[in-house]
Order: sequence, then C-alpha cells, then structure tokens
Amino acid sequence: MITGGGGALGGAIARGLAIHGAHVALADLTAPAMEPAAADIRAAGRKALTITCDVTDEASVQAMVDEVVATFGRLDVLVTAAGIANRIPTEKMPVAEWQKIMDVNVRGTFLCCQKAGIQMIEQGSGKIITVGSVRGFQGNPGGYSGYTTSKGAVHALTKQLAAEWAKYKINVNSIAPAIFWTPLTEQVLQDKGQYDFHMSRIPWGRAGIPDDFVGAVVFLSSDGADFLTGVILNVDGGWLAS
Repeated sequence: MITGGGGALGGAIARGLAIHGAHVALADLTAPAMEPAAADIRAAGRKALTITCDVTDEASVQAMVDEVVATFGRLDVLVTAAGIANRIPTEKMPVAEWQKIMDVNVRGTFLCCQKAGIQMIEQGSGKIITVGSVRGFQGNPGGYSGYTTSKGAVHALTKQLAAEWAKYKINVNSIAPAIFWTPLTEQVLQDKGQYDFHMSRIPWGRAGIPDDFVGAVVFLSSDGADFLTGVILNVDGGWLAS
C-alpha cells in the first residue's frame, strides 16, 4: 500500500514493487492521478487497487486499510509517500501553512502507520517504510522550517515505532532522499541559484529521479531486510556524506 500513489515518486515505487512481484494498492486524494501507475501494474501481471484517501483524516485512513485487506486478504508493506512542502521564510510563515505541513507529513504518516500497524500486528508481521528527507537532519537557508521540522518528526516516529513494534515482527524504516526531480520540485530545480546550491551539496552531481528511490524500497520490503529496523536510509547522492 502506497500513499501518495498518484505522485511521481509514489508511482515509481508502485511500478517497482509490481515488477518484483507485489500486488499494489495506491492511495491519493484523487483517482485519475493514480490510473497511469495502476495500468502499468496490471500490465506487469499484478493486481492494482486505487483508493481515494485523505491521510490527515482518521476515518479515511481506516477505510483505506480496510479496503486493502478486504481486497488482498492482508497488508504486507506500507510506504508513506504522501507529503507536501513549502518554501516560506520562517518570519513570514503563516501558522496555517505550518500546520498544513504538519498535518500531512506528520499526522498523516502517524495515522497510516498506526492503522496499518494494527493490521500487521494481527498478521504477525509487516514492513513499514516512511519517507523522510535529508532536511530531517539539516537546516537549509531556503525557507524550509515547516518541511524540515516535519521530516525530523518522521525520522523520530520511525525509530519509535521500530522500537515498539519489533516484538510483533514489524520492521519500520525510513528513506531520506535529497532533492529529486518531481513536479513538486521543478520550480526549485529550474531556478539556477537553487539548482547550483543543491548540486554543490550532492557529490554524485545530479538531483535524484524517482527510479533512484525504487531499489531502496524493494530492499526494505524484502526478506533480506528482516533484521533492519529503525534505519534511516539516505538516498541522497552523497549529500549527508559531504
């Protein structure tokens, strides 16, 4: 089950998991955005389910999990790819904008993990992969106070759930990307000053693309990651190493 399944990152994750044998449920605010990925999943010979869901609404998240279990019989992997960002200087940040980021990135991640986790506890196993960010480790001069704080919270939640749920054989890990080419970041990467700043921080010399994310998700979803939990895996081209 992938939240944010209509986005560039969520769609790439869905396709990658399907290629490696998974049936996939996609969840997002609107159905049409998920259809291209769903079609590709079916073309790969796997089952695809699309669900409209508001990750900030507890009843909506519970209904999403219920539909996945009713359709597939169980829920083995959750990827929380739903997220938003803004770039507003802290001194100009409306409290409502701050709260919006917290609601989607933190509350949304918590609710999806909680409801999926209850199902996984009942099953006796599961894999949860949250989406953090290099921003969760470092400040940035570009007006990321809301986003940075939210991703730091996601990292902390990941570790807390890993500690709590290991006894249920539930692995909880996070992937922390640097900046990736998606519709949400095009405005940043098309600004020469911002582009040059980000490239100066990435030893690999380029921004990520959605397919760069897929291998980490497939690995953390697999039996090969059974002894990994509470890990924040940096998919960042060396950003945090430099």
